[in-house]
Amino acid sequence: QVSLVESGGGSVQSGGSLRLSCAASTLTYSRYCMGWFRQAPGKERETVATMARTGNTNYADSVKGRFTVSRDNAVNTLYLQMNSLKLEDTAMYYCAAGLVDCVSFPRALIYRGQGTQVTVSS
Repeated sequence: QVSLVESGGGSVQSGGSLRLSCAASTLTYSRYCMGWFRQAPGKERETVATMARTGNTNYADSVKGRFTVSRDNAVNTLYLQMNSLKLEDTAMYYCAAGLVDCVSFPRALIYRGQGTQVTVSS
């Protein structure tokens, strides 16, 4: 099992940037497939980005070209760089992890953190 703690959320104006971080407490971080998903009130959960152990990535169409997921296995941390933020990016963002392929199967992300709020205003 893995414990995940997100940070970096906040309020930003439309067009701005934020960088989310996710610290994982596990001795086997490099084995995990990692990802970010978000959920806004009244909306379905959306998998924003996933990153496999191999470095393969996948992004939701809504964030392609604006968001970049990365990981540093040396410090057990996952990142999400969010640029050109839009009002519709407002949501609670969760870091998630799984031990099988989450790039092809996002539902494999079975562990999640408590989330960090991102609010984009005009």
